[in-house]
Amino acid sequence: MSAQSTRPARATAGGGVLRAGLRVLEVVLLPAVLIAVWWIASITSGLYYLPTPGEIAATFAELWFSERFFEDVLPSVARLLGGFALAGVLGVGLGIVLGLSPRLRAVVEPVLEFFRAIPPPVLVPLLMLLVGVSTSMKLAVIVSGAIWPILLNTIEGVRAVEPVLIDTCRCYGIRGRRWLTTLVLRSASPQIMAGLRQGLSIAIILMVISEMFASSSGLGYSIIQFQRGFAIPEMWSGIVLLGLLGFLLALLFGLVERRVLNWYHGVRAAAKGE
Repeated sequence: MSAQSTRPARATAGGGVLRAGLRVLEVVLLPAVLIAVWWIASITSGLYYLPTPGEIAATFAELWFSERFFEDVLPSVARLLGGFALAGVLGVGLGIVLGLSPRLRAVVEPVLEFFRAIPPPVLVPLLMLLVGVSTSMKLAVIVSGAIWPILLNTIEGVRAVEPVLIDTCRCYGIRGRRWLTTLVLRSASPQIMAGLRQGLSIAIILMVISEMFASSSGLGYSIIQFQRGFAIPEMWSGIVLLGLLGFLLALLFGLVERRVLNWYHGVRAAAKGE
């Protein structure tokens, strides 16, 4: 191979490394700047309630890399995923039924709007009375809030199915379960995934709230106990852990979303001529 032919390959490889380095810099730069600002503010202010990132990091490693991970973090994650899964099943199932039936949707829409307007945290005392202070109550709180974006996005996604595609399926004799999975769910999947993403964010918030109200374990319970005991670095470490948990779940959801909607992104790219 001649020296001239190797130069473009080296240039391409060098350009790829440079782009990767710039991408890493873009991702890391803002968090690094924010941590630096936080560090300077905590040192100059001298506030007891604003520990330095170094103190929080040391407390984080000592606190959460211990038995507390199994006592508080894992139960919280289990309740979060369980409530989110229930909200997803109920939201998508009811959304498909209501999206396919305009008459049924017109009947239940006022009731749905009424319950949607009730803030889920307000339901915690009521659910404590009806269900008791238990895991079922915490799951019910998560479902009561996370279900709405999933349900509404599913309804709109099902309603937006192209009439031409419906007529085409009818002409080819595609009906029943195959019609539902091939046409309806596939066409509505972009909006369903958007609703699930919103529902996941709400589920994390409600998981914490439900544990703050009535619980003897979990991240929400630990954070409120640290606050009451003026264990400030410990409280901040719990908040940071929640942020990292939300970031990790959003990252995993993004991977699943890209896999599920791979066909959709391919169609959009083809439409743009990419």
